[in-house]
Amino acid sequence: MELSVIIVNYNVRYFLEQCLVSVFVALRGIEGEVWVVDNASTDGSVEMVKLKFTGVKLIANEKNLGFSKANNQALKLAQGKYILLLNPDTVVQEDTFRQCISFMEMHPDAGGLTVKMIDGKGHYLPESKRGFPSPWASFCKVFGLTSLFPTSRYFARYYLGHLDKNTTQTIEILPGAYMFLRAEALQKAGLLDEQFFMYGEDIDLSYRILQCGYKNYYFPNCQIIHYKGESTKKGSLNYVLVFYKAMILFAQKHFSKQKQKHFVALIKFAVFIRAAASILKRVFIRIWLPLTDLALMLAGAYIVIPWWEQLRHGALNVYPRDILTWLIGFYISTWIFSLWFHGAYDKPQSLRSGIKGILYGTVVILVVYSILPFNFRFSRAIIILLAAWTSIFILLNRLLSAGFIEGLLKPNSRKKSVCFIGTAGEFEHSKELLLHAGIHKNNIIHLHPEEVLDEQQNAREAVIADTLKVKNITEIIFGTEDIPMTKIIHAMMQLSQFDVDFKIALHGGESIVGSNSVDTQGELYSLEVMTLAKPLVRRQKRIFDVLTSTLIVILFPILWIAFRKPFMVLANAFKVLIGKKTWIGYSSQNTSRQFPTLKPSVFSYGKGNKGINTSASLDLYYARNFSIASETAELIRNIFKKWR
Repeated sequence: MELSVIIVNYNVRYFLEQCLVSVFVALRGIEGEVWVVDNASTDGSVEMVKLKFTGVKLIANEKNLGFSKANNQALKLAQGKYILLLNPDTVVQEDTFRQCISFMEMHPDAGGLTVKMIDGKGHYLPESKRGFPSPWASFCKVFGLTSLFPTSRYFARYYLGHLDKNTTQTIEILPGAYMFLRAEALQKAGLLDEQFFMYGEDIDLSYRILQCGYKNYYFPNCQIIHYKGESTKKGSLNYVLVFYKAMILFAQKHFSKQKQKHFVALIKFAVFIRAAASILKRVFIRIWLPLTDLALMLAGAYIVIPWWEQLRHGALNVYPRDILTWLIGFYISTWIFSLWFHGAYDKPQSLRSGIKGILYGTVVILVVYSILPFNFRFSRAIIILLAAWTSIFILLNRLLSAGFIEGLLKPNSRKKSVCFIGTAGEFEHSKELLLHAGIHKNNIIHLHPEEVLDEQQNAREAVIADTLKVKNITEIIFGTEDIPMTKIIHAMMQLSQFDVDFKIALHGGESIVGSNSVDTQGELYSLEVMTLAKPLVRRQKRIFDVLTSTLIVILFPILWIAFRKPFMVLANAFKVLIGKKTWIGYSSQNTSRQFPTLKPSVFSYGKGNKGINTSASLDLYYARNFSIASETAELIRNIFKKWR
């Protein structure tokens, strides 16, 4: 067997699907095998592979074993003369594997090679070629000198920035996203070191290959898309700790004691600085909106109440300040809770979540106000005025905060202008996905491949550039029926100067996938997006469980006669209240990881529904279309006699 492709996957189902399609196209005419090792994904990745890629040799782990262990599971079984370790968030060209095999055959000294990688915006990724992480190279990377002097031989050793990115070069470190290895070299060097859970294992293996007398090559004749890139979650504390722990482990394995001592000291210092910065940044971002909202509400009370007293009564301090202080505290607490409940402190969020939070909070305040004793009911006008003040200023707060909190606001889909390049059939299918995502039909245009590609299928840059400017295009989507992946990648690189986003619509697929930044998880258009997977919705479901359980416990002496099985309902109310169960959930027979995970349910959604025949169909409908209204209706139908 010529080639074994090994892909370790964790919760990137739609990227994995796109990757596998490109891999099987690139394997045409090559005797090869494809291994997917899934590290306990919960997004339906395993089910998708089983359904759509029957030729894949699948290993489905019950827990996340990490990158090294998962790769080694397949490496021990792989039969290829060459082994490719490939990330699931990549897309390869049609001739990538043939070119790599040809290069390895012509260079028997090559233990491994990698290729030129671009991100989802068509920009070159510097981690395509990397140098040995010496103490100096690591120091320059950690403290930003590499970024300041990206082409310096002295400061940019980590990414070999002084070497031409368009010329084949011998390099030291192969990136884990694409490691094309000679099986013979791998046998001599050994498998991935399982002490590295994530990060550093590619450096360690590359170094051991060099120690065995082989060379590692950077081969830019091939280009691949690597959507997320090395920078994914690089600001997180977990990344800092895991990455630099891997660096220390590498130093302990391969450096002399003296050199190791200096390197470890440097890394520990870097960990302290980066971890402290990461923690402070995360805390700042987490508390910024609640604190500023609170301050704005307090400022509103300080300004609005005296103003209204003067306007309405012609005097100040008309309302008793001791009682009013408690009431204002209640108003503000209610608004803050309602904002949180409606997702106004999530990332990303829409401006509507803030308006909804204030609106529903105000309704609750007015209802409570109406049942208060008369001497506590001073003025509904103050509530309305404070609600208006708060609505205006929380919107301004979010608009201003979005300038320094990355990813705070969701992009306005209706303002996107999309250019779809592909066949008419592909366009009609993809248009449905785009409309479902909220993009206005007038902002979607279609270009046939022959309009924008010449006879050699190279992008007619001038034609596309005119379209981008005239139609104010913000996003280009490529269909794959008539456009080879090679040409899509080349077009992305050509058009990267225009600062548009790129996505790819797989022919016959159910999603459109891309990534606008190496720092994000990527963006997806799909009819299969499950509402129940959203953090906001899961939070609302939990609060619904808590509130309904509390009401059942409190009102049980009155309502027990109306319950079908009163003591069963009461017992389950306590279990739901403490988080052991949820009221409504999936069919008890369903154990698939395809759906968002839930606590064991008291009642299955839609039990007895004659319109949907199977429990799997009911579960899918429930996951996609969850709402508090349907949850309420299901609970009432299941616990009360009269609803049966």
